[in-house]
Amino acid sequence: MDSAAIRLGAVAASIALVLASATPATANIGGQRLDIDVLSSRADQVSGGDALIQVKAGPRTDITGVKVTRNGTDVTGKLTADPAKRTLTGVVDGLHDGWNLLLARGRFSGTGIKLIKNHPLSGPIFSGPRQYPFLCRTEQTGLGQPVIDNQAGQGWKVRDAAGTVIGWSRDCNLAAPVHDRLYRATDGQFKPMPADGTRPADMTRTTTLDGRTLDYVIKRERGTINRFIYSIAMLDDETAWNKRVIYRFDGGVAIGRDQGRLPGGALYHEGLSLGYAILYSTGTRTATHYNLVLGAETALMLKEHFIEEHGVARYTVGVGGSGGGLQQYVYGQNFGTRIIDAAIPQYSYPDMVTQTIHIGDCELLEYYMDVLDAANPKWRDWENRTALIGLNGSASLQADECTKSWRGLTPLTLNPLWAPLDPLWANMDPPGITSTVHWTHAEDLRTVYGVGDDGYTLRTWDNVGVQYGLRSLNSGLITPAEFLDVNARVGSWKPSSQMVQEGCPYVPASCSDPAQFDPWSARNRQDGRAVGSRKAIRGAYESGHVFTGKIDIPIIDWRHYLEDQLDMHNSHQSFASRQRMLNHDGNASNQVIWFTDARPVQAFDQTPQALAAIEAWLTRGVRPSDSCFTTAGALIASGPGVWDGILDRRPAGVCTQRFPLYGTSRTVAGGPIEGGVFACKLQPVATAIARGLYDPWVPTAAERRRLEEIFPTGVCSY
Repeated sequence: MDSAAIRLGAVAASIALVLASATPATANIGGQRLDIDVLSSRADQVSGGDALIQVKAGPRTDITGVKVTRNGTDVTGKLTADPAKRTLTGVVDGLHDGWNLLLARGRFSGTGIKLIKNHPLSGPIFSGPRQYPFLCRTEQTGLGQPVIDNQAGQGWKVRDAAGTVIGWSRDCNLAAPVHDRLYRATDGQFKPMPADGTRPADMTRTTTLDGRTLDYVIKRERGTINRFIYSIAMLDDETAWNKRVIYRFDGGVAIGRDQGRLPGGALYHEGLSLGYAILYSTGTRTATHYNLVLGAETALMLKEHFIEEHGVARYTVGVGGSGGGLQQYVYGQNFGTRIIDAAIPQYSYPDMVTQTIHIGDCELLEYYMDVLDAANPKWRDWENRTALIGLNGSASLQADECTKSWRGLTPLTLNPLWAPLDPLWANMDPPGITSTVHWTHAEDLRTVYGVGDDGYTLRTWDNVGVQYGLRSLNSGLITPAEFLDVNARVGSWKPSSQMVQEGCPYVPASCSDPAQFDPWSARNRQDGRAVGSRKAIRGAYESGHVFTGKIDIPIIDWRHYLEDQLDMHNSHQSFASRQRMLNHDGNASNQVIWFTDARPVQAFDQTPQALAAIEAWLTRGVRPSDSCFTTAGALIASGPGVWDGILDRRPAGVCTQRFPLYGTSRTVAGGPIEGGVFACKLQPVATAIARGLYDPWVPTAAERRRLEEIFPTGVCSY
């Protein structure tokens, strides 16, 4: 029997003893009741050996006479009594890993019992096995070397003052947090406070949400939680904290095995200046990884740590763009208000994993237009490419969204040989460790998707039955011959085990050979269609990586309108999220959509206005309205009908007319605006023809046979 089982048995025995000794006079009844709550986290998901708890007594119990024990040790002295509220509140430390028993007893009251399960501060709690190898960046962040945790030559090399390796760190943990003080200077930068305590001449002042004006000095704590680097920042005067928290999520695309970088966004001026506390972790930055089970676990652990140090906030609002936006949708869906009470997703998608569906089509379709159908003059006009990719194309920019914004994502997310080039890996042992693992998005979610018999993580991407360009065929943008040709020759991606290393421009050394030019990753393309793993698809849903619309927190979904810039944060994604919410329960009233014009340039940030609107929404119940704004941030229109005509058949609203939307390769193929269909339901070609799916084109007998050859198992029925 292991030590955890022994401890759990001891806890169970203690509970049995307490219950056996209880008498009618000390039963938990009526006004004599005692309850123990964990305020900093869920009771079975405590981390770091401590927890903020509160004992509540009934009206007939003298709270000052209540004693609290932790695994038999009296900890009452760590708690503060509030006789008026009949509570005892404080941080109880000394919790061992595994189950712990808290007991509260009063002279004339019942016995309060609480089981607490503690986990190491380095995790995990529920995310599954830790990922190795794992690149440490504490030194790069200016926090010093990580703690030595092995002498087996595994992980980051830790050195003494002479540069000699004295041990290794697999988990990249710091021994203790680092604290410092910074001030906001007149040049807009945060600078270290002078060590002698003098007031810098260039220090600014700020006025908080509660109306206090004071020197703009902040205190910052940085350390490691769940192996990632975190930051907690707030005004140095604790009394100036407005009792509100901003959790700053961040975006980017990465595939794990990295501690991540701590960027300037951790010092979020727009929130700090108003008195918000700012929470940030490299583990909730999608430029570090895209495992949102791990990300949520990290966010919960960081929030727990903050509450233990500073108390329970009035509310926590999420702020962050792109991957930082979609995290808010996913965490709000999966964890309710445990991480954030409200969300301001910027430039968001509903989630990441369903973006891979249509973005996985990008280079296949670009290769078709550039190479396989290069003789067709239609594709020389970049705007015509929208007929297949759905995303915007620009003749003036000589590009489309696939080539300008998404190029390079195919090798990054799909090719297991596309290892990182960061020189810091040279400090990792054993030598050549990067060649021993698979570098794909799927591998980052290995515990979610599962592993195939070939040792490679299963993939969700599927294009069986997808009729590329179907709606363009219906509208006359492409001909029946073009429709048949693209669907016959578009192809798919090879299985992971068959992929080869990329060429130019992804491997610069290969660019001296013109034959190596392959921006489409065509060497990893195959003829025919690919079947996605149903196990992996099921894992994506069951793990909560897919946003299905089950979310009740207030949301202001804001973005600049960037379609003319061919930016990857395409605007229809806000409405994809809304439609998923409508699909879930018919109600999306907790989501507000704001667009700010960015033509010709981005000139205004609507986020501070969104923060003020969230404050009014959460504290006074004043819900903002769907709106759109000029480049200067001035209101164009606001109200329930401004986005009419996108998700309904009403005439186009004012904002709808001002900001036209584009689609994706899968909406052009007949799929719904909300996306999210990994593998479609199939119907026979004959059924599709009978239903008028190809109208106004009516295939001839020969064309019908051609369709059946291209789609032997049927075509998508969305």
